Parts: sequence; structure tokens; C-alpha cells
Amino acid sequence: MFIDTGAWFALADKSDAYHEQAVAIYPGLLRGFHHLTTTNLVVAETYILIRRTLGHRPAISFLQSISASPRIVKIYSDPTLEYLAEEILMQYQDQAFSYTDAVSFAVMKQYRITQAFSFDQHFVTAGFSLIP
Repeated sequence: MFIDTGAWFALADKSDAYHEQAVAIYPGLLRGFHHLTTTNLVVAETYILIRRTLGHRPAISFLQSISASPRIVKIYSDPTLEYLAEEILMQYQDQAFSYTDAVSFAVMKQYRITQAFSFDQHFVTAGFSLIP
């Protein structure tokens, strides 16, 4: 299971439109999967969103929770993933995928992950299933 920025942010921000859904789903994911995958780019993107919206303390708390969890696997972007991401961006020229999205898709393809905990329809466009 891949976890995207929107899901992390929804978990952190009680005023987010998807907060209740995210909070209801996340414990089941923790029980149902050996590990949950994300990327350093997703973590960076989430950190800045939390920092700008909720402040320094919640942003640091987010980083600490990611680091402390043995169930969260953080994949680091590297030249191979970035090459694959650029290929994805060229393939989907008609889509507004972010670079972080494209690296996420590359990770999912490389690690054969088919589902994403996300509220971003770009994952569906790229051929993955969304939870919820």
C-alpha cells in the first residue's frame, strides 16, 4: 500500500475535507498490511503543507511519527526512479501530474504496488486503485 501526501495531510488536519475518512481508514491499513510505503518526496511535500497550514509543531510531529514507525517504509528518490518518473511525465502530457506524483507512480510500478491511500484521482489515471 502506497500512502500519498493527501492522505498524510488529511490525517494531520482536522479541518481537511477528508480527515474523518482518513482517520477511519488508516488503522485498518496498519492492521492489514505488513508495511506502508511512501517516498521522501511525499514526506517533504506533506511536511511543507502541514508547516504552512498547521504550524511548526505539527509538522515536526509528522516527521517524527514517520521516522518512529517500523511499519512505514520510505523509498528515496534516485536516478533510476527519476528517469522512470520523467518517462511517465512524457507519457501523460495531457495530465497535470506533479513530479512527486510521477516518482510515486514509478515507485509503485517498481515495487508492484497496486493500491494507494490517496484522494488524488491522478493515481487512477496512472492505472492504480485508490483507497478509499
